[in-house]
Amino acid sequence: MTALLTRLLLGLLWLVHWLPLGAQAALGSALGRVLYTAARKRRRIATRNIQLCLPELEALARRNLLRDHFRWLGRSAVERALLWYGRPERLRRLIQIDGDVHFAERSDKPVMWLVPHFVALDVAGVATQLFQTRRVASIYQAQSNPVFDAAMRRGRTRFGQGEIFARNETALPLVRAIRRGHAFFNLPDMDFGLKDAAFLPFFGVPAATLLAPSRMARALDMVVQPVLAEILPSGQGYRVRFLPAWTDWPTEDSLADTARLNRWIESAVRANPAQYLWVHKRFKTRPEGEDDLYR
Repeated sequence: MTALLTRLLLGLLWLVHWLPLGAQAALGSALGRVLYTAARKRRRIATRNIQLCLPELEALARRNLLRDHFRWLGRSAVERALLWYGRPERLRRLIQIDGDVHFAERSDKPVMWLVPHFVALDVAGVATQLFQTRRVASIYQAQSNPVFDAAMRRGRTRFGQGEIFARNETALPLVRAIRRGHAFFNLPDMDFGLKDAAFLPFFGVPAATLLAPSRMARALDMVVQPVLAEILPSGQGYRVRFLPAWTDWPTEDSLADTARLNRWIESAVRANPAQYLWVHKRFKTRPEGEDDLYR
């Protein structure tokens, strides 16, 4: 995509943010229906992931779940306009907070928020910056399009409280930020290969899973707090749940810790399956000798 076209699309996104949330939701759902038809590669990936993770569903239920997922995915794309450009006062009205959002402010130890990849992930990022005062550090996947990459960085740090680091950078800047008192907004459930990872069950399927959350939490004496975000139906807004901190995690066994983390994510997905990010190749990396699951 050319720089000019990217700027035009970002300009359109800026215009969209002025619309009522109900109108944005309708646009996003319409976009999701288009993506379901047009984005064949992503639809195949999502279909395969749902087959692997939820084999108990009948074909019709899987198809309905897939359609619902793309509608939520479309909404997350369109409503990013609100998250990147909307007034803080409007966002505070639209985001419902459940649980102890102020835990990190009170903690004597550094805090790691564990935030799985649901489509409202960016809403959780906004919530950590608007509803509590601890500075926030996170990692993001740098985009190949420099114009969009710059827009993403601005959108995610525009409240002056967040700092993000590209995943291809060294971990040292992130560690320094945590030691300066930043809470770490950590996304623990994507396949980045076998570096610092192990094959652990995710819905019963071996998945390359980062051991870094457990190892970092132990090395930096961090306390972890799970966070879940969801988009509410019909333009009603969003809900971000700050769950009770885990008092017995991490342990000395990073494999056991990470297996437990996967089980927790599984339970969260079963509670809200349509909004999990099924279009990511969660099982891309395979054990030696095992066939590609997405062929």
